[in-house]
Amino acid sequence: MFPGVNPRQMQKMMSKMGMKQVDLQARRVIIELEDRKLVFEQPSIQKVNMMGQESFQLTGSYSEESYDDTPDVSDDDIEVVIAQTGVSRDRAIEAINVSKGDLAEAIMTLSSEKEEKSE
Repeated sequence: MFPGVNPRQMQKMMSKMGMKQVDLQARRVIIELEDRKLVFEQPSIQKVNMMGQESFQLTGSYSEESYDDTPDVSDDDIEVVIAQTGVSRDRAIEAINVSKGDLAEAIMTLSSEKEEKSE
């Protein structure tokens, strides 16, 4: 916390001020922001209790990841949907994207749309 201060002395000073600090062992911490995620691998985390108020201190290297809702659509996936539903390639891709890559859901949706049109 403070450079050059013995950790044991720091604990004693904190205890005198009514502060208690506990090191937490964590492998990974993910902070989800509105438009991206901050991912900390092997972070250092301290839980600090000061006069009944708990707070956490997080240090370490992190990487940023953006949210990507578009699934990876393979040609095999597209062909399966086309074979099962008889729709165009573009319609199959659209259905797979809407279902977030869930082929069964894409096929069921397209099949029910086809049934509604035939009624």
